[in-house]
Amino acid sequence: MTKRPEEIVLLAESGRLLAQVFGHLDRLKLIGMSTMQVNDLVDSLIVHELNARPASKGQYGYAYALNASRNHVVCHGVPSSADILQDGDIVNFDITLEKNGYIADSSKTYLVGEVPPPARRLVQVAYQAMRKGIQAVRPGATLGDVGHAIERYARRNGYSIVREFCGHGIGREMHEEPQVLHWGKPRTGLVLREGMVFTIEPMVNQGRHAVRTEDDGWTVVTRDGQLSAQFEHTVAVTRSGVRILTLRQGEQTL
Repeated sequence: MTKRPEEIVLLAESGRLLAQVFGHLDRLKLIGMSTMQVNDLVDSLIVHELNARPASKGQYGYAYALNASRNHVVCHGVPSSADILQDGDIVNFDITLEKNGYIADSSKTYLVGEVPPPARRLVQVAYQAMRKGIQAVRPGATLGDVGHAIERYARRNGYSIVREFCGHGIGREMHEEPQVLHWGKPRTGLVLREGMVFTIEPMVNQGRHAVRTEDDGWTVVTRDGQLSAQFEHTVAVTRSGVRILTLRQGEQTL
């Protein structure tokens, strides 16, 4: 659960490379692209340019380098040549990358073209909710503090937090202990210690928090058909606070 300093160095290198992948996606004109085209581009970039491995490929039998979750898809959206990104969409790309045996995990929700204000606001709140959770990370704080900060912010802005999925420890394996819930009570749960590494990845819904899984066994959607947005970073607990290992160019540190 707790990583040695030399392991965090390796995790940070994986995170740095993964941030470069998102930097490349930032420059794409997504309108008219299929989610499979984005997947293939990411796969090629990770393997051939970064000399790394798409860690989701082959994990639990999953065949792709990313999840592509569009509009009312909450998470685990499967890329498809028939899934064409349209003006006004929002889409989350969730990508994992392994380098030197250590895995980084991050996601970002993109605005495709001219996105209506309600959807744009949802995306902004989802990003800030993630940051509220990250800001709560420090030695001596608890995972309940992290979850409470996220849910309080989302609820104050009129949104709900998905409860069926959570963040997780990460290192040599994609999913390690602890589970990082995106709701909770202050001063409850696991006490954070220097060297812990985990993801924070709240899924924020416009409507109710209820979700369902479609027949493909992967794609999770909102039950009420309203929009969902998500952001994710891999973070490490430091002696004095927190370090974002997947911080992307142009993002502010905490």
